[in-house]
Amino acid sequence: WHAGRKIKGVPWDIPVVGFGGHTVNILRLWESRASEFFDWDVFNAGGYIDSQAEKAQAETISKVLYPNDETDAGKELRLIQQYFFCACSIKDIMRRYKRVHGSDFRNFAAQIAIQLNDTHPTVAIPELMRVLVDEEDLNWDAAWAICYQVFSYTNHTLLPEALEKWSVSLFEKVLPRHLEIIYEINTRFLNELVEPKWPGNDAIKAKLSIIEEGDVRKVRMGNLCVIGSCKVNGVAEIHSKLVKEDLFPEYAELWPEKMCNVTNGVTPRRWLLACNPELDALYNEVVGKEWPLQFMTIKRHNKEKLVKVIKAETGIDVSAEAIFDVQIKRLHEYKRQQLNLIHIMALYRRLLANPDYDMHPRVFIFGSKAAPGYKLAKDIIYAINKLAERVNNDARIQGKLKVVFMPNYRVSLAEKLIPAADVSEQISTAGYEASGTGNMKMALNGAITIGTLDGANIEIAEEAGAENCAIFGLNVDEVKSLKARGYNPYDLYYANSELKAVLDWFDTDYFTPGRPGELASIKRSLLEGGDPYLTLADFASYSEAHKLIDTWYRDPALWAKKAIINSATMGKFNSDRSIQDYVDRIWKLKSCNVG
Repeated sequence: WHAGRKIKGVPWDIPVVGFGGHTVNILRLWESRASEFFDWDVFNAGGYIDSQAEKAQAETISKVLYPNDETDAGKELRLIQQYFFCACSIKDIMRRYKRVHGSDFRNFAAQIAIQLNDTHPTVAIPELMRVLVDEEDLNWDAAWAICYQVFSYTNHTLLPEALEKWSVSLFEKVLPRHLEIIYEINTRFLNELVEPKWPGNDAIKAKLSIIEEGDVRKVRMGNLCVIGSCKVNGVAEIHSKLVKEDLFPEYAELWPEKMCNVTNGVTPRRWLLACNPELDALYNEVVGKEWPLQFMTIKRHNKEKLVKVIKAETGIDVSAEAIFDVQIKRLHEYKRQQLNLIHIMALYRRLLANPDYDMHPRVFIFGSKAAPGYKLAKDIIYAINKLAERVNNDARIQGKLKVVFMPNYRVSLAEKLIPAADVSEQISTAGYEASGTGNMKMALNGAITIGTLDGANIEIAEEAGAENCAIFGLNVDEVKSLKARGYNPYDLYYANSELKAVLDWFDTDYFTPGRPGELASIKRSLLEGGDPYLTLADFASYSEAHKLIDTWYRDPALWAKKAIINSATMGKFNSDRSIQDYVDRIWKLKSCNVG
């Protein structure tokens, strides 16, 4: 393979100091730069702008992670970007290994473990094979035996779009040698493993092949991950079960020991000690019987601090007396911010019909970003903001309902939102959320989860007790059953008058004066689009769960008990345990005591 152009990979090292540790680990990130910064020949010939084109093109690779891949140019940049980061890392790994072991690769798999975090770095598999075969002159079998032991794959979602597929034509253009290697991996896999297991079964071969045939031939990166890895794990018990039974059942039959689980974790050093110092101090000191009262006082302090942040960031006045109901996560239909949205609209409608409607004041707080090309997600963000404008300025509802969409959601903002949350919204369609970590962070800080039996919600409810969470909606089996029977959202639309009235609001200009139907895409997705994430199917149950939350909050002692139990039982979700699971189940590392 003769490269079409050369890019410099410049390492930037971020020190990572383990809690209570005496060593400093390094997180190495890569910046792309041109191998030649300035073309004097082009400049002197009058091409003053073109003389710096190589520099601009090279720097683009690491400028923005995950560019919009709606266009062909975006897809090509994204594949180049993935290859660049993988190639730099593998070159660095090889450099370090050869510095100690030279060209003897017998210890490589024992010394090196590469964890593929979803399918984005999958190209590292053919890249390592290329380096071992083309540059280090190993034969194929020896190289594959090493490669297979080195890689492990963590699946983070069951959604098809996350299991990347690249067109063969793009791969051939950008990475022709890697495509040859992928073809060879695939041929050997199908002939040596699939054919003996399922002789003559072309349907199984087509399903398990790395290459997807069709009008546009594609490289299935998820299949390559499973075939090229010694271990495959999901990130919560239910998710790992679905990965094994629904996503990759034939692979699990081929390699029963390959599939395993590592439930995600979060570090209490950041998500309690750093972001909630008052609660951390309470846990650290030896206290008497008054500490439950202190617990809720701390929650109140954190809410009062967030009131000021909300005012500064959005100009909206909210009261710390209200229930702070928080949904902070990527905007995606399966996470169902739209379910939260239509429930808020239903509450607003109830208050308009009866200003004395019996509910404790609520502040619904959102923090989210959408993928650049995800139009419906952006429409949902817009709708929440337009709803907020109307609700927050309507004197008729007497301040009982406020809606806040925090701009520029980020970790530093999450550190303010999470300690102040009373209610944690974890409302994905059952079977779609791999794990979630926001659910762990908010429960750790004394928020009560309103959620489906999905991802780590199931394990949170097991640890805290189901009675200390507001569980609602269809479970995984019920979701499958409903879809198998044939789900028609129009049935619910016509059967539930409140739901119909709320959805019909999207066709009017009530929230977008002078622009009727500007929010209609949301209604269309839930009706004409078939409501793929069963938002309407779970609406009634979700509404009832919120009434339960309201009842609990009116009993301060009961609420405090539930909040404290949630916080105190989150030990399982410590990232130390999660990392130790990777060490024990996947990497098989031995501890190294440093004097």
